[in-house]
Amino acid sequence: MGRIGRFFGLLFATGAIVFIVAAAGVGIVLWHYEQDLPDYTQLRNYEPPVMTRVHAADGSLLAEYARERRLFLPANAIPPLVKQAFLSAEDKNFYTHSGIDPEGLARAVMILIRGDKRVQGASTITQQVAKNFLLTNEQTFERKIREALLSFRIEAAYSKDKILELYLNQIFLGLNSYGVAAAALNYYGKSLHELTISEAAYLAALPKAPSTLNPYRNRDAATARRNYVIGRMQDDGHITAAQADAARREPLAINPRSLSPNAYVAGYFAEEVRRELLDRYGEKKVYEGGLSVRTTLDPQLQVLARKALVDGLVRYDEASGFRGPMRSINISDDWGVPLADIPSLGDVKPWRLAVVLDSNETSARIGLQPAREAGGEVSRERATGTLTAEGVRWTGRRSVRQTVAPGDVIYVEPYEDKPGQFRLRQIPDVSGALVAMDPYTGRVHAMVGGFSFDQSEFNRATQAMRQPGSSFKPFVYATALDNGYTPSSIVLDEPIEVDQGNGEIWRPENYDGKPTGAHTLRYGIEQSKNLMTVRLARDVGMPLIAEYSKRFGVYDDMMPVLAMSLGAGETTVLRMTTAYSMMANGGRRIRSTLVDRIQDRWGRTIYKHDQRVCQGCDVEKWDNQNEPRLIDKREQVLDPLTAYQITSMMEGVVQRGTATVVKEVGKRMAGKTGTTNEAKDVWFVGFSPDMAIGVFMGYDRPRSLGNSATAGKYAAPIARDFMKVALKNKPDVPFRVPPGIKLISIDPRSGMRATGAGSILEGFKPGTAPPDSYFSDQPRAGVNTPVSDRAIGTGTGGLY
Repeated sequence: MGRIGRFFGLLFATGAIVFIVAAAGVGIVLWHYEQDLPDYTQLRNYEPPVMTRVHAADGSLLAEYARERRLFLPANAIPPLVKQAFLSAEDKNFYTHSGIDPEGLARAVMILIRGDKRVQGASTITQQVAKNFLLTNEQTFERKIREALLSFRIEAAYSKDKILELYLNQIFLGLNSYGVAAAALNYYGKSLHELTISEAAYLAALPKAPSTLNPYRNRDAATARRNYVIGRMQDDGHITAAQADAARREPLAINPRSLSPNAYVAGYFAEEVRRELLDRYGEKKVYEGGLSVRTTLDPQLQVLARKALVDGLVRYDEASGFRGPMRSINISDDWGVPLADIPSLGDVKPWRLAVVLDSNETSARIGLQPAREAGGEVSRERATGTLTAEGVRWTGRRSVRQTVAPGDVIYVEPYEDKPGQFRLRQIPDVSGALVAMDPYTGRVHAMVGGFSFDQSEFNRATQAMRQPGSSFKPFVYATALDNGYTPSSIVLDEPIEVDQGNGEIWRPENYDGKPTGAHTLRYGIEQSKNLMTVRLARDVGMPLIAEYSKRFGVYDDMMPVLAMSLGAGETTVLRMTTAYSMMANGGRRIRSTLVDRIQDRWGRTIYKHDQRVCQGCDVEKWDNQNEPRLIDKREQVLDPLTAYQITSMMEGVVQRGTATVVKEVGKRMAGKTGTTNEAKDVWFVGFSPDMAIGVFMGYDRPRSLGNSATAGKYAAPIARDFMKVALKNKPDVPFRVPPGIKLISIDPRSGMRATGAGSILEGFKPGTAPPDSYFSDQPRAGVNTPVSDRAIGTGTGGLY
């Protein structure tokens, strides 16, 4: 017994020594790896990169900007079904373990012992949080040790719900989706609360290998993994056997969300918002900051604006004839594949790309471009239609066969009332822009910067600097009205010579080349008389007109030369529409805006466009106090009485002048056309009492639109088409008359008091109205007297 006792004593002592040495060794190893562990406390204040979302005015989603498509949801906002699916798939004992799965760790050690350097194991959710947030994806034994140490510390520092929240918002799930909320949207077009058992199980299957389990490339493997997760959910008691069987029978039906501004043909608008956000906050804030942006876009008006502009561009372009097919392809085999390979514009619907299959004198059979499935493969469906003789009549060619040939790739548009029949279309060479705005706030309801954003991202509403031509004249006339002239003041429409100071003489001419004698200011703007405008500008003074143009934001620093009075400078459609809005709103300065409000990721408002103060809007209850009222401290850039006078004169442009086509709107409208030299640019800018519109048309590389081209022929009809539908359900209200204006019936040709047929109501400021009687001692308006002689050239509105 003694000898045996000593043996066991020695064995025990040896074992103890080995244990102590081993424990010391483990301790030393752990101490070594603990020295450079990342700071896990940073998880407490972690803000994951979250995408910025841009909404239209009605709340509909317009665009998203992100490097990682992620929506952050707190743990209490994630439905139990989603949590259960991920716990069953990844870590069923999550709520009971202390951060480490002994079985998974043992498996990793056994693999290492076998000599495999790629250490693998069943990591817990806590370990995945440690790896994803604080470590790398390097598959080594050292990384596993650090991962385990961090897991213990994370479990000690944070609640289980916090750890699960971090995990479910951080993981990558394929389709550029980070976190479960973004994945639900991108795979199914749903919120988390709308997911079925089958859908939640598939998302929970993805963390292992999102690329391998791609539903398009590896549908069988993806379905098998989903069904495995469903089985685990049943085993863990989260769902019943019947629910599991029903979920397995469901097909792997992926319905990826297609988010594009093209849904509202708002590519130009969305891109302008993106540029503004980048200028204001920088890339990191925009692509990772989770901003919520409420824009001013009215989706319905945007669709109408785009249609009006495109119809106008197409009208002009088709009048110039057919330029031929886009290209030709081989149709001897399957024509669908080569046709699908041709890039088509996504924002020109209902236009479609097609190929001519065969043709005769009266029609052609066409094949429509097949769609590509979500996985990238060309759909096997082949749709065909008929290109009719009526559909090519605009080309001026005698038959369909002379217009297109087999293999020609063309754009076509379906007839609304003739199923299966199409008309020929072509992408116009000419371009243009349209802006619709609230004249009281500067909120841009619609913006179209060209025919197609997919074709060209250059925004002709904000980036194209073009001459406004005669659409600038209202600012010349408003300057005169604000400085002594009246709408009935007389100015000569006769030839004038201007010495330009360099030995050259400038001799401006009217559009029709004909002088017409003495006329009122109203006549000058209604008929867009260049000679009258130049004379008026010389009398008022170009430095003063340059100051007014700066007030209105048309130009920043206009050269004070007389040619500028005819719109020879360069500006943008957005600037012109904003400037006209200030005349429509009674002379108040406004800033155009595409953004109403911006909130940060926590819902705090960090930007608001409307800076007016609502006095009394924040009271808790009604206690017979005064009604709330808006305090408007915006600058008055034009006398309200002058603003009404120039508005009334531009209403005459629509009723009797160069924009009579706009009368077809059927509502009160005011505005001005603009045609530049050689008709390189045509404009119409105008407004109703509650909406302003600016339209421009011209080639990107300026060239003449034709000898007979005028703004009244091409730009004004675009404005008419838009305003007719935009104001369809709006009441026809008159322009607001400010206090102080006296309305007097006059003859619009002479400016004298008159009644009966042909007379109009003219607005006069106090003390400027024509005399009641011309048979008195008072001088007669527009007739030379000693007083009026002295007034000539002084800016008081005498005969000039």
